[in-house]
Amino acid sequence: MSTILNTNGAELEIPRIIDPEGFKCAIFTAKWNPEVTHTLRDGALDVLHRAGVRDHNIFSMDVPGTVELANAAGMALTSMPDLSAVIIIGCVIRGDTPHFDYVCQIVSQATAELNAKGRTPVIFGVLTVENLQQALDRAGGSLGNKGSEAAVAAIEMANLHSCASGLRYAPFRE
Repeated sequence: MSTILNTNGAELEIPRIIDPEGFKCAIFTAKWNPEVTHTLRDGALDVLHRAGVRDHNIFSMDVPGTVELANAAGMALTSMPDLSAVIIIGCVIRGDTPHFDYVCQIVSQATAELNAKGRTPVIFGVLTVENLQQALDRAGGSLGNKGSEAAVAAIEMANLHSCASGLRYAPFRE
């Protein structure tokens, strides 16, 4: 995910969905730090709605914590084969113990493994921050809303998959 700093403060541009009727997205949100995660989720939902995705094509559910996001995403990829994208949303704030490192490693590694399979994009909308203020800055604050940016990434990756699926049996060059 980029930051508002990387876009020179420009408003987030919402891409057009190549297959708007067929676009289906699952969003899983960690319950920990809900003042952050629910704002991120709402940002993602807003972008999907503004892109024309209807509520019946969005499956959104909370999970206990950030580690459980990996299981939820894996379940969705298995149980919902027509998904265009999965977005996982969480917020891990560094504390005084190594717990932060373990949680971040587990969820990032699991997301990478799910994405490496190449079937359906799993968008990493997990903030890993030093303190609550950094999280709030990224959840609708001075650095934008990373949930919104995750939804843009979901649309862009779903579009990539739509384009690539048409190339399965086509020659790359004439």
